[in-house]
Amino acid sequence: LSVASVEDPVVMSKIRQNLREKHARHIADLRAYYDSEIQSLKQQLESSHRTASSEDLEKINQSLADRCDQLDAALNEASARIKALENKNNLLEKQVADWRERFYAISNTSKVLQERLEEMRTTHKEKDNTISRLKSRLKELEEAFEKAYKLSDNKNTRLQEENKMFQNLLGEYESLGKEHERVKDTLNTTENKLLDANTEISDLKRTILKLEAQLKQVEHENTLKLRH
Repeated sequence: LSVASVEDPVVMSKIRQNLREKHARHIADLRAYYDSEIQSLKQQLESSHRTASSEDLEKINQSLADRCDQLDAALNEASARIKALENKNNLLEKQVADWRERFYAISNTSKVLQERLEEMRTTHKEKDNTISRLKSRLKELEEAFEKAYKLSDNKNTRLQEENKMFQNLLGEYESLGKEHERVKDTLNTTENKLLDANTEISDLKRTILKLEAQLKQVEHENTLKLRH
């Protein structure tokens, strides 16, 4: 049976009808065959009654009885076979019904799986697009990182140079600080000396004033002595 035949109930109904008709023709053929055999035997029996003797009739009767037994056995066998075929036909019809249900279930499952497959393809396509965007972004970040690394190298070089300049300035500052301390000490010493000098000058001025006063007094005395 093809998939279309299993799916189409009209086709299955025709198949079952053809099987029934075939079995019916087979049974009719068997009945016709056995009826013709029985009719032929009857004719032989009637003709033998007319022509044969009693011994011959007994032999014919025995032969006919054996033949009837054979025909009965064959008829019983044929009936059993027909019944077995009918049972098998019923079993096949049940199996066909089960297969149809299984086919419908499998078809529904196939549709669901097809839909899931389409969803997965769509999701996979979206993921591919996302991966492509992420790769582009990663490339941009790598380029930016490379530029930043180069700038960092230049910056480190500048920082080293600035650090060196700072160390030089720090050395100069320390030298200037030491020089400033020396100048400060010298200035303090000079201020102390200046203070001492100012004190000495003040003392000298007072001494000069005293001497000038004494000189004026002496000159006055000399003038008086000269006048005297």
